[in-house]
Amino acid sequence: MEEPLIERMREYGETIFAEMTRLAVETESVNLGQGFPDTDGPRSLLEGATRNIMAGVNQYPPGPGRPELRQAVSRYRSRHYGLDFDPDSEVYVTVGATAGIAASMLALVERGDEVVVFEPMYDSYAAMISLAGGVRRPVALRRDPSSGRFTFDPAELRAAITPRTRLIMVNTPHNPTGTVFTGAELAEIARVCREHDLIAVTDEVYEFLTFDGRPHVPLASLPGMRERTLSISSVGKMFAVTAWKTGWVTGPEPLVRAVRTVNQFLTFSANGALQLAIADAMDDEWEWIQRQRRALQDKRDRLAEGLTATGFDVNVCEGTYFLMADIRPLGYLDGEEVARALPREAGVAAVPAKVFYDHQEEGRHLLRFAFCKKDEVLDEAVRRLTTWHKREN
Repeated sequence: MEEPLIERMREYGETIFAEMTRLAVETESVNLGQGFPDTDGPRSLLEGATRNIMAGVNQYPPGPGRPELRQAVSRYRSRHYGLDFDPDSEVYVTVGATAGIAASMLALVERGDEVVVFEPMYDSYAAMISLAGGVRRPVALRRDPSSGRFTFDPAELRAAITPRTRLIMVNTPHNPTGTVFTGAELAEIARVCREHDLIAVTDEVYEFLTFDGRPHVPLASLPGMRERTLSISSVGKMFAVTAWKTGWVTGPEPLVRAVRTVNQFLTFSANGALQLAIADAMDDEWEWIQRQRRALQDKRDRLAEGLTATGFDVNVCEGTYFLMADIRPLGYLDGEEVARALPREAGVAAVPAKVFYDHQEEGRHLLRFAFCKKDEVLDEAVRRLTTWHKREN
């Protein structure tokens, strides 16, 4: 039989996260590859979900999501960012942010439309643009030598726009670089969107995981952007329950309606019992979110110090779960080779950053490490990497 998979999806096999996690399990490695915490979210959230399940909330909820959660999402967007959305028509619940991204691309991208993305990019963006029949136009985020953070060249962003450009995909705080886009960077993106009448789709799942006092500024809050921006977030990173797969899309009614039209034939609805628990936590557990932010900032510093002492050149991380580290000071050039060797040779799993790029040479020398782990796990990973490096040299 010929390959049954449609041609535009044949370049996508097992995700790098699944592969690295499988290698970590096989080799009993410390897994700093996949970005999930090894501790749970707030107790009240977990108890609320259990209580709702035992109370019989186990059948289909409304397709757009439980009204309690849509109202809670509307409240927090207004409270934190001054963005007011009608919970009935401008907030839509999805099975995690990934489903929101998928439905957005399938709803808004026609075959041959071009989508501007910043690379390195989370892997679902490329796959969903391909599945929608779109064409990626990557704009590189590169390390600024003076600040150590990743940023883009405004001229390259403008050069990526063509008459076929339909939308810009924006991820801030950014996975995997850890960049939190500044007001000036967002203003440049907004200008391009307004000048070329583009839609913006924003992935903001790490919105409450910014460090060193940096604010998260939603692109939709900039002048002229609310009416052309779909914003996507989820509970997974907000409350450290990544397996709950409950997210939401907010934006103007026509764009949200487009997503709803597609998503009703994909997943239809998300778990209702979890939605009720999340709605309560959004109102009651903001101090827990602040504690999580402070704890992750400490973990970032802990792992960064350990990797630097081992010999990696560690880039500045302003938010998310991840550090990017340059392997060239250790004498290596290909991050994919190193990432596949580390589980067996060092007992540590990381992710090669080049899989997040269309232009893979841009990230060939980089590894991504997740620091959303217990301190003792991070310390053990550093100990193993240090032993490995000394043995190799």
